[in-house]
Amino acid sequence: MALAEFQAFFKVPLRNGLTRPKAVRGVGVKMMNMGEIFAHDRIGDIAMDRVLINEREVDSFLLERGDLLFARQSLVLEGAGKCSIFLGSSEPVTFESHIIRARLASEIADPAFFYYFFKSPSGRGSITSIVEQVAAAGIRSSDLARLAVPHVPLARQQAIAHILGTLDDKIELNRRMNETLEAMARALFKSWFVDFNPVRTKGEGRDPGLAREIAELFPDRFQDSELREIPAWWEVKTVGDLAEVVGGSTPSTSEPTYWDKGVHHWATPKDLSALAVPVLLDTERRITDAGLAQVSSGLLPAGTVLLSSRAPIGYLAITEMPVAINQGFIAMKPRKGVSNLFLLLWASFAHEEILSHANGSTFLEISKANFRPISVVTPPTAVFVAFDRLTRPLYLKMVSNECEARTLAALRDTLLPKLISGELRVERAERFIGRCI
Repeated sequence: MALAEFQAFFKVPLRNGLTRPKAVRGVGVKMMNMGEIFAHDRIGDIAMDRVLINEREVDSFLLERGDLLFARQSLVLEGAGKCSIFLGSSEPVTFESHIIRARLASEIADPAFFYYFFKSPSGRGSITSIVEQVAAAGIRSSDLARLAVPHVPLARQQAIAHILGTLDDKIELNRRMNETLEAMARALFKSWFVDFNPVRTKGEGRDPGLAREIAELFPDRFQDSELREIPAWWEVKTVGDLAEVVGGSTPSTSEPTYWDKGVHHWATPKDLSALAVPVLLDTERRITDAGLAQVSSGLLPAGTVLLSSRAPIGYLAITEMPVAINQGFIAMKPRKGVSNLFLLLWASFAHEEILSHANGSTFLEISKANFRPISVVTPPTAVFVAFDRLTRPLYLKMVSNECEARTLAALRDTLLPKLISGELRVERAERFIGRCI
């Protein structure tokens, strides 16, 4: 494969962004920060800081669709030089000084192709070769400009970018669909169990807009309770009444028999931190039978609700497979007749209440003993069943979408280096992708 210096494809020279102290941010045009670079690979219309810029800066520091953005610095080696691509926005966007912008000449370069190159192992290897490690890891524009990159015909660049972009587009579509599905489930929970809308509308003599058999499950009046006014016939129970609450532990990391060739999923809050949806499908580490014997709560069944209980409190997920957990969790195993989707959404809406029961000098942590007595306004079992019947299809579709997205991401990551290197022909990849999507 022929190579050329990266700067041979530039429309304009590389540019670092604007310096704007946090004290002067808040109004003006959007400003892309390092946080967006590290959180997103393909960046479009997302929330950002805002800053004021003058006319001269407008000409030099606004982003255009297809601009490549590189992280100048990172606290970790892997983050230095991380590349994202700007997909455009409905309003002007500038960028901050810790970001390097590369704008390529469209007649010879497809920016998406070079974005994928810098995501490939060979591209990351090139970036790593210019990283300087002092207090933090970083790259210099002059070194980035001279990096050797593939020199292939524009048509082939575009074909490769289209193949990989098609996979990313489908992954993004699944992500947006899951956001909608999750919002629908949250809206139903809030209506029924926070605002008590069916009860209020029936009490006012209005149609609650529910199927008759579901509407009949709700009363038309309220009653007093130790918490607040709640629907008649409902009760105030504790989390411990609704779920078996357990914690976990970490087998000794110095004992290889607990870890080597592990077969049981073992979760830490880190496994939940990057989840796009509250669905746990895999864990970074696994433990052996001997390791599992060291975890007092054992292997929790699929359907268990996990809540991170420290630093930070509040990561949530339902496990889709049996899993053991470390000491950074509170796990809720629903009791008979209780929906795990109810528990998941309750924990999300009750975040501030949960935090109020936490303590700790170094960082906040909520113990199982403090968690179990937290009060929950609890409907009759028939309402649980109706809620689960309406929200379960939404959740299962979220699981399906997430599984598909992971499969597509794995396919993309497999094809990426083969297409970039020329090992896999574009035509063959196109036929394969056509069968997959």
